[in-house]
Formats: sequence, C-alpha cells, structure tokens
Amino acid sequence: MKLGFVGLGIMGTPMAGHLIDAGHALHAHSRSGVPQLLIEAGAVACSSPQEVAQAADVIFTMLPDTGDVGRVLFGENGIASGLSAGKIVVDMSSIAPVETKEFAAKINALGCDYLDAPVSGGEVGAKAASLTIMVGGPEAAFATVKPLFEKMGKNITLVGGNGDGQTTKVANQIIVALTIQAVGEALLFASKAGADPAKVREALMGGFANSRILEVHGERMVKRTFNPGFRIELHQKDLNLALTGARQLQMALPATALAQQLFSACAANGGAAWDHSALVKALEMLANHTVAPDA
Repeated sequence: MKLGFVGLGIMGTPMAGHLIDAGHALHAHSRSGVPQLLIEAGAVACSSPQEVAQAADVIFTMLPDTGDVGRVLFGENGIASGLSAGKIVVDMSSIAPVETKEFAAKINALGCDYLDAPVSGGEVGAKAASLTIMVGGPEAAFATVKPLFEKMGKNITLVGGNGDGQTTKVANQIIVALTIQAVGEALLFASKAGADPAKVREALMGGFANSRILEVHGERMVKRTFNPGFRIELHQKDLNLALTGARQLQMALPATALAQQLFSACAANGGAAWDHSALVKALEMLANHTVAPDA
C-alpha cells in the first residue's frame, strides 16, 4: 500500500520502520527531518504533510499533543489540503477525545475516513512492534488498516466510534500513573523499613501484586535508571486530558489529581524529561529517603 507517516520522533520512527520492513511504500515528513535510517530503508522524504497526503492512501500521524495534530491536519500545507476522497487518516497520537471527534468530522467532510488509534507500550513497544493499539472509528476503515496495525502492535482493539480510542488511552494513562505511584510507595516503604527493595520486588512479582509496571518500572526505581522511555511531561499532558474530561463530565478523579501533583513536583525539580517511573522521586522527597542509592 502507499502509506504516509507524519511525526517521526522516538515512537514514530520505529513504527514507520516496521511499515517499510513489511514492504509498503512510505512517504514521510517530520518537523526535525526524516531520519536517515528511514531514508536508507526506502522512505521518501516529503517537504510538508500536504505532500505526504497527496502521495499516500493511508496517512498516519504520531505527534505530541492535540494542537500539534490540529496544525498538521488543518494548518498551512496540512494533510487535509492534500487529501482526495477515499483516503484514510490514522492519528496514533494521544490527544483529547472531544477535539478528536471534531477532527474526524472535518476529515469525513472531505470524503475520507478517520481513525483515532493511540498506543500504549512506549519506546520499547514501538521498537518491538508489540504496542497495544486502541482504535475509534468506522469498522470498514479499521478492517482496511488492521493489517498495518499488526505490523506495529499485537493487542489491537476497535473500541467504538471516533473519540473512543482516545478515551481508552486516557483510561490507560490513569491506570499506569496510579500503578507507578503504588509501586513507588510500596518499594519506598520497604526500603525505609530496612528491607532490600530489589528482593521485595522479586517477591511481589510472584503474587497478586504483580504487574508490568512492577516488573519494568520497579526495576527502574531500584536501579535508578530514569532515562526516558516515556517522559513525565507527556504523562502530565495525558493526565491533564483526564482531569479536563472529568470536569466536563462533572466527576471526580482524586487519585489521578494526586498523581498529577507528584509529576508536577518532579517537573519543578528539573524532571520534566525524566521517565515517568521517576514519579517515585517526588515520593522520596516527601519521605526524605530513596528506594535505593542513586548511581
């Protein structure tokens, strides 16, 4: 298939690479330029999102925030200006559900389909093609794109209509943040009580408290490896979507609000670009104790 990809950062680059490896022609654009490794693999670098849309039948976007997606879709030389009827736009960014529905309606008005398909799994999942992909949009478009999703991920679910994929991703980010907080509190408690946090983590991984976050981020907390797979500032953005949505729905998300404050404490101490597992550092400041000595 003739594919397009806009947004080639730490997630987008390996995702686009998997599509090329599967034998698809790929036209690509990124604000910082198309990585040389993708060009060497066969990607065609385009000067604008519009040029990508003109060349491709299915156009993927992977961008940081709602405003970025809006600009790439509808700004000057944006994707919308390069579309013709029958094409499919697939936004794999994590953005606001309400705006997603508005974007979809505008793309539909051009005779094209729109899928919101945010992902979970971080840089590791992007490189391993093991991402969880949560999709909102029409079934026919999903059926067309699903073989492409399968080149980038393993757990692929059509949740419902446009916006439902983004709603699912917000729910995912609530669970991830609160589980990071729980693992951090548990390991910090164990460490301050005098137990070996590495051994505590090992023991907990054999019981009901086990989770992927205990396995991966618990190890980061013990080994003090906070180089980002997923930056705190990006998780702050996602929790802001959750808290804004909660206000619109007139409901409370008290634990989510607390996790956001802990992320904010990290950011205030220079940690906006730390991995989100470093939320534990805010807890450590409150306890005047670290899970383990810093390297």
